[in-house]
Amino acid sequence: MAAAFGALSQETRLGAMRALATKGASGMSAGELAGALGQLPSTLSFHLAALEQAQLVQSTRQGRHVIYAVRFAGLRALFSFLTETCCSGRPDLCGDLARLLPELPMEDHSMTPAFNVLFLCTHNSARSLMAQAILDQLGKGRFNAYSAGSEPAPSPMPEVIQRLHTLGHDVSQLHCKSWSGFVGPEAPRMDFVITLCDTLTGQDCPDFGDRPVTAAWPLPDPAKFSGSDVERATMINALYGMIRRRLELFINLPYAALDRMALKARLDELGDSTKASV
Repeated sequence: MAAAFGALSQETRLGAMRALATKGASGMSAGELAGALGQLPSTLSFHLAALEQAQLVQSTRQGRHVIYAVRFAGLRALFSFLTETCCSGRPDLCGDLARLLPELPMEDHSMTPAFNVLFLCTHNSARSLMAQAILDQLGKGRFNAYSAGSEPAPSPMPEVIQRLHTLGHDVSQLHCKSWSGFVGPEAPRMDFVITLCDTLTGQDCPDFGDRPVTAAWPLPDPAKFSGSDVERATMINALYGMIRRRLELFINLPYAALDRMALKARLDELGDSTKASV
């Protein structure tokens, strides 16, 4: 508790905690936070490290950015320490502070199945359809798989559909569609949004709200491969294996034990070809 109070006893750190608290579990990038506070990134990183060491904030890497968020469990512990002996064991006399005491329901940021998962790529004709079909098979009853693209193709790649059918996947519902069908009040609410290409033709993803945990798993585009039929078949088999192994790990993550930031970090590791078992 002394370390936590020590970390907060500095104006920039106090301002950082207040700014991060406005963003909730989604957090802010270090650059965005530095701009909001008018601090140099190098200066702010020192203060964020102090807050993280005091277990008041937590960080995770998202692409090239580091995202920081308030560690609400640490903040609650701080308030609970202050009020646990309130008025000789009469915390009800502490007014509104009593709402922060540990015997009341704690805010739960852990995640439990079943989940809606949206896979994105540019044309929604190969990689994202593969991921949808594989997750439908592996995660039946625990995960609902969807896919979409920024510029959907007229139809799926025939080789991909044939390979999925040969491997026993239901391909009857697979078709290319726009991601615009997954935004707005009538769209299904996503828990995860995973992109499977390096870039989505230079476009920004739509706003899916604060609910989804996002990740990028960049994979080669079979539409850009111009080898022989045998070479193309080999490439599609390899792509199928890459996606399936990632999803086998994905469905077995300890969701109940991970908060959103920790879960985001695990998904990013799956997308890193140097760390994922692909």
